[in-house]
Amino acid sequence: MLAPRRWPWAVQVLAVYAVARLVTALVLVVVSRWQEANLWTDAAPSYTAWTGRMWDASWYQQIADHGYPSELPVDADGNVQQNVWAFYPLFPFLVRAVQQVTGLGWDVVAPTVALLCGAGAMLVIYRLVERAGHLAVERRPGLPLATVALVSAFPSSVVLQVAYTEALALLLVAGALYLLWARRYEWAGLVILLLGFTRAVALPLAVVVAWHAVVRYREWRRERGTAAPSAPVAAAGGGRATGVEPSGGPPVLPRTRVPWREVARVGGLFVVAALSGLVWQVLCGIATGRTDAYLLTQGAWRGTGPVVPFLPWVDVSRALFGTVGPWVLVLVLAAVAAVGLSPVARRLGPELQAWPLAYLGYLVAVIEPWTSIVRFLLLAFPLGAVTLGWTRSRWWFWGCLAAGVAGQAWWVWSLWRLTPPSGWPP
Repeated sequence: MLAPRRWPWAVQVLAVYAVARLVTALVLVVVSRWQEANLWTDAAPSYTAWTGRMWDASWYQQIADHGYPSELPVDADGNVQQNVWAFYPLFPFLVRAVQQVTGLGWDVVAPTVALLCGAGAMLVIYRLVERAGHLAVERRPGLPLATVALVSAFPSSVVLQVAYTEALALLLVAGALYLLWARRYEWAGLVILLLGFTRAVALPLAVVVAWHAVVRYREWRRERGTAAPSAPVAAAGGGRATGVEPSGGPPVLPRTRVPWREVARVGGLFVVAALSGLVWQVLCGIATGRTDAYLLTQGAWRGTGPVVPFLPWVDVSRALFGTVGPWVLVLVLAAVAAVGLSPVARRLGPELQAWPLAYLGYLVAVIEPWTSIVRFLLLAFPLGAVTLGWTRSRWWFWGCLAAGVAGQAWWVWSLWRLTPPSGWPP
């Protein structure tokens, strides 16, 4: 039992989240004693400095302080250099607004905003699993709170209390999925639009919206096909009413109108999701005067040349496993697909089932897989519910939780802690 059942559900969720974040804070404080002086902090930095400045957090702070440049920085040969256009604006501008209201510094405000966004995300995740995944909850009572616990303890859940955008993105993704399930399409569109200014993950939501439309169409066809006749049809020649065609065919069903209003709403949401996945790239091109500015910037951050879909995964698989690497990659992707298409995943509902499949497929298409993949996987949170939905065993749950906490210790020590002059990005 994670929390007393007499507590309101929101209190239970926040209590679980608070305990998880305290454990993570302890890990951060302990490991920070071994942090050497680096570009961003002194040796053995304070908790706020370590969570507010390390790695990409410094880039977000630069955006909050100075905004975005009107020209891409280039070297002597004209090659685009790493720059802030790779980072989306909603989180740093939100932090800046809170700073102006409170008068507090970045090191305090940025991790706190992330922490609060993470709390909001856990509340939405609980409600989403409880309602959209009610079939899974019937088989595995306690699944919503257990999912919250597992996501809160995930190895890269450390980013829910540092100056990164994952907490805000998790809140917006979970909120969009909940609103989509509730068929509140206009509000879902607003949330997805905000997501388009938070992280580059809005495009896979367009796939989820499309699948939601397919499911809704099937439901409409099923309702249409099982509707009772509005009135019996008289047989030819004035015979008694039989409810069948004169030729003895199937019952005559009432004509049901196509729900064009709902079709338009879902279609509009799909367009919003697709455009939200591209709006930042377009704005980057307009502001800098180069239509390919965003792709050039991403290429500079990769350091391996132009952005080519899918190819980096093949290259990394070969680097890790040699000539059999691509086959290993195929097996791993097939295993993930099998989990996502499993009966346990289907019981979570179409939205929760479709999101991790669409999102992970998107990652395979657009990112270079390396150490940051652990952080990216946090947004595939429905897989946590799938992991726990296989069994009611408490040993399995506590084992997964312990593995997550151990993974956090590894993640902070190996990735967040930097041993100059260089390290693997978290």
